[in-house]
Amino acid sequence: QVQLVESGGGLVQAGGSLRLSCAASGRTISNNAVGWFRQAPGKEREFVAVLNWSGDNRYYADSVKGRFTISRDNARNTVFLQMNSLKPEDTAVYYCAARTSGRLDTRLNAYEYWGQGTQVTVSS
Repeated sequence: QVQLVESGGGLVQAGGSLRLSCAASGRTISNNAVGWFRQAPGKEREFVAVLNWSGDNRYYADSVKGRFTISRDNARNTVFLQMNSLKPEDTAVYYCAARTSGRLDTRLNAYEYWGQGTQVTVSS
């Protein structure tokens, strides 16, 4: 079983940056694809970014492309989401997720393991 714990959320002004971390425990996730999703108030949870097991293939939602970067440190069993040029519409709870497969997938139901989420609030 894998446990995921996100951290790094907070309040930031528009144009600012935040770096989210997702620490995995229970077993290594070095062979798993990992993703970040977000859920804004009153909206459904949506895909943000995904990274394959080796870290050499990634995919982003159009809304964050060029501003967000997903990365991983398998030695630390940790996944990151660097968020730059933040906008008020990026305000949401951000969730880290891992799937048994090492391949990319943007669908929520492709992920077996989820963290509890971390709040990101961007003020205008």
